[in-house]
Amino acid sequence: MIDFQTQRYAFLALAAAALFGASTPLAKLLLADVSPIMLAGLLYLGSGLGLLLWRFGGAILHPSPQGRGDGGGGKPEPSAANPRSAQFVWLAVAVLCGGVLAPIFLLWGLVQISAASAALLLNLESVATTVIAAVIFSEQVGRRVWVATLLMLVAGGVLSWQPHTSIPLSIGALAIVVACVFWGLDNNFTRKISGGDAMQIATVKGLAAGCVNVVIALSTGAAFPPVNHLMAALLLGAFAYGVSLVLYVRALRHLGSARTGAHFATAPFVGAAIALGLGEHPGLIFIPALALMAVATWLLLTEHHAHRHVHEPMSHTHEHVHDEHHHHAHDPSVQSGQPHTHLHEHEALTHFHPHLPDLHHRHSH
Repeated sequence: MIDFQTQRYAFLALAAAALFGASTPLAKLLLADVSPIMLAGLLYLGSGLGLLLWRFGGAILHPSPQGRGDGGGGKPEPSAANPRSAQFVWLAVAVLCGGVLAPIFLLWGLVQISAASAALLLNLESVATTVIAAVIFSEQVGRRVWVATLLMLVAGGVLSWQPHTSIPLSIGALAIVVACVFWGLDNNFTRKISGGDAMQIATVKGLAAGCVNVVIALSTGAAFPPVNHLMAALLLGAFAYGVSLVLYVRALRHLGSARTGAHFATAPFVGAAIALGLGEHPGLIFIPALALMAVATWLLLTEHHAHRHVHEPMSHTHEHVHDEHHHHAHDPSVQSGQPHTHLHEHEALTHFHPHLPDLHHRHSH
């Protein structure tokens, strides 16, 4: 049985995966007139610019009172447990790893090996995310999550496998693996700031990655596409990369890196399903791959983790409502029954209930 109260944020990760997965067959339609590197840059730029317009447009039309949230958490407030400088450092290294270094290694590797081999190797991202979360950041990763991650890896390999395709032991293959590691680091670094403004995080990452990729494209001789293709790429990026990343960051806040990454690994299957509607035929191999993905998703959604645990005193800022973890007092103008954002303190608390490694449950086991 699925505990929807605990697992409800998993559907944000699945929605993020669906939006991102849809971009693959749609972006392929643009590749006839846009170079791959330029298209990558425009998709990232579209995400950053789209979110920027959304943010400022919403602020003009619906100004928020002081202390109210916009759904993302507002600017991080300085505190002993979560200083503003640390937030910016985590954001900077996340942008460097996921928006700059990973795409560079990916593109360099693609020059050395085939696209089919690269697709197989890119399935390592979810495994890299899980291993880094467990080993470096001490995130609680149980057997169900490990099994689901490995099933997603196998399913992605089955889906992207082509007859007579092999992965050569070459510097190009190593570059793809390095790119997956950098994206795994990016996912875990982003988790450290997932309590902040998800839209702000996604905007910065989109603009940074977009500018880097466009500069690389122009330096290699690529040109901007015609206006209609340019606008199509930016619009696709706004939803498939921008909105998707906002949902991904919010899922990270409540699920942790390993589970969010495993759910996000469903993206290729959404892309394959849409490709079917566009006339492509991935073949019968799609059926066993889809079955493996369904089993992995079921394992994650039916996970039940509950034990007596201790919350240490802490102070941080994020969007919240009053629940068993939030019993603090407010200014009378703030309605405690509605989602709101402000700097608040948690006193020490010991209790028992089902939970996942969200902002308030990052304890050791």
